[in-house]
Amino acid sequence: QVQLVESGGGLVQAGGSLRLSCAASGVTFSSYAMGWFRQAPGKAREFVASHSRSAETTYYAASVKGRFTISRDNAKNTVYLQMNSLKPEDTAVYYCVGDRYNDGRYFSPMMYDSWGQGTQVTVSS
Repeated sequence: QVQLVESGGGLVQAGGSLRLSCAASGVTFSSYAMGWFRQAPGKAREFVASHSRSAETTYYAASVKGRFTISRDNAKNTVYLQMNSLKPEDTAVYYCVGDRYNDGRYFSPMMYDSWGQGTQVTVSS
């Protein structure tokens, strides 16, 4: 059974940084595309970033490109989201996702079959 456990969320001032981590277990991690979604109160869940299974191919939402960086360490079964220059509009619950069938190029939450429990990120102005 796939388990994804996020950590690293918290409260930060606008302009600050946070790094989210997601540890995976119960999977052959290198066979999974990994990514991050987020959901703000009253809003739909939205794509943030994704990373292909093996190659260094990454995808970003336009709203975070240039500020966020996704990376993965297959030896540690962990995916990261480095978030810099945070804005109040980045406030949301951030979810780690994985999927064995797509290669990270899909931006719909329906295309990811494994989800973590979420971690809260709050950016104060």
